[in-house]
Amino acid sequence: MDYTKQLDNYKKQAVYSMTQGEMLLLLYDELIKRLRRGKIELEKGMLDKFEEDLVRAQEIIRYLRKILDRKYQIAKDLGRLYNFYEGFISRIIASRKPEQIDELLPMIQDLRDAFAQADKAARMQVQANGRG
Repeated sequence: MDYTKQLDNYKKQAVYSMTQGEMLLLLYDELIKRLRRGKIELEKGMLDKFEEDLVRAQEIIRYLRKILDRKYQIAKDLGRLYNFYEGFISRIIASRKPEQIDELLPMIQDLRDAFAQADKAARMQVQANGRG
């Protein structure tokens, strides 16, 4: 087995062993990465790459909205927030103003951090229940 195939198998196994919380954080990390990279590309005048990264960011947001469990009120609130984010990114693509990415990033980072804290608390609760 060659190195590339081994690496691909390792990556697949890593994804399969992730918790839902870890996968959600991975999506947020990719979203943040795409926005940051898009800003750099915009500042360098690499407009095709900029648009590609921001469109990918929108796709991630659409996916996050799609996987929401609508039976909970928080999902409805998150759905509205994701709609806002997607529209904001559309405006960034149209206006090509990098400072707008700077406005959006902290909002997404804060939400990502809130999910990270919730995931950590949930894992601690599971561990505590497992011991008791």
